[in-house]
Amino acid sequence: MSRRQLARHGAWFGAAVALSVVGGEVISSVVGGTTPSAAAADDTATLRFVQLSDSHLGFTGTANPDVTGSFSRAIDQVNALPYRPDFVMHTGDLTHLSTAAQFDQVKQMLGGVRAGSVHTVPGEHDAVGDHGRGYLATFGAGSAGDGWYSFDLKGVHVIALVNTLSLERLGHLGPAQLDFVRTDVAGLSSDTPIIVFSHIPLFAMYPAWGWGTDDAAQALSHLRRFSSVTCLNGHVHQLFTKTEGTVTFHSATTTAYPLPRPGVGPAPTPQTLPAGRLQAALGIREVSHVQGRTALAIKDSVLA
Repeated sequence: MSRRQLARHGAWFGAAVALSVVGGEVISSVVGGTTPSAAAADDTATLRFVQLSDSHLGFTGTANPDVTGSFSRAIDQVNALPYRPDFVMHTGDLTHLSTAAQFDQVKQMLGGVRAGSVHTVPGEHDAVGDHGRGYLATFGAGSAGDGWYSFDLKGVHVIALVNTLSLERLGHLGPAQLDFVRTDVAGLSSDTPIIVFSHIPLFAMYPAWGWGTDDAAQALSHLRRFSSVTCLNGHVHQLFTKTEGTVTFHSATTTAYPLPRPGVGPAPTPQTLPAGRLQAALGIREVSHVQGRTALAIKDSVLA
């Protein structure tokens, strides 16, 4: 990422930004007024879902002394939306230390989400000490391999990938998962909208910090024939957008604590913000897609 790109995107970190994705082009604006997702809220042909990420239940520190409270407020914010999301996706680091108690707590809290269904992918904090066995025991039902899966809803094909369960090689999909992607989309029409979830970005956001997936290009090679592909990730605790042809990448913010911008400081450690500024760095993401259209609307809102 060049200095110019960093400066251009810098204003988005910790901000509420509405993004309309049309034909691979990203059009951004500060949230306010009527957004595409809000305008389509009563349309029964619209797929509407919410992304939560990086709740880190079990974290203790000055960066956020009450991550449970923050995650609870995020769930309340989802439940207060003027529509019932078709699903909610949590893109990893549900827990901070992957203990049984932490997994049980986050499962109970996600059970209070009012949505058509709730889905997850694991983060590296969900694999501490056991390579994700606790995560899979709690959230892995119906998945394949290390927890990957896909489903179809309202004309959209959703793929959930895992690139975190090996702490020795973070940001790696592996041959079995790459083959899953290839066979999973082989029978789909090229005009099928594709949404891909992962914890670590599927692009090289900042490899020096492990903010990238080393074999993502192989996975994306199976998706480039599709006219609309959107990849949504967590891990980096801040908003960022990148477009490559028909593939658009969106990194989400967190409900726990902020991390520094890429390259700022020696490592991505939890950041303690001045009093009163934490809430503005936390948030949720709403996404909507209308059947028969190529536009995908994304709205990032700070935590209420």
